[in-house]
Amino acid sequence: MTDNITSVGGGSRPEAGVSALKGRTGAGAPAETRGKTTIADGVVAKIAGMAAREVPGIHSLGAGMARAFGAMRERVPGGGGGAVTRGVKVEVGERQAAVDLDVVVEYGVSIVDVAGDVRTSVISAVERMTGLEVVEVNIAVDDVHLPDEEAEAEADEGRVR
Repeated sequence: MTDNITSVGGGSRPEAGVSALKGRTGAGAPAETRGKTTIADGVVAKIAGMAAREVPGIHSLGAGMARAFGAMRERVPGGGGGAVTRGVKVEVGERQAAVDLDVVVEYGVSIVDVAGDVRTSVISAVERMTGLEVVEVNIAVDDVHLPDEEAEAEADEGRVR
């Protein structure tokens, strides 16, 4: 069993066979340090999307065209699979992640407060579930949902159900 030696600057090098990223190796090493875990961008995007949608004051995610295409896709059987990640873009590295969100907020809420709550929720969920450090959560507010828009959308669906 060998211990990891990490050096910053200077001329000293870790001993041969010791990885600075994997921790201790060998039969006596803890199980959590044996091997490498990779997390796909789509996984982080789903976690971020779900965490953002749970915040009060968020009506939906996605810019105008993305929402329109998503609504059409959801009406087609088997076509609504990307709804959770609509409006979410992520960049995932080995230890860090960055998240970009396009949101629609409810009319009457404080956009600043909702944006802060979304950041807190997304950072907490992603860091807790993945162990990645979230370096930034950028939020673009694309629209405000008005209460009467819901009634108009239902009236446009048609007479027969």
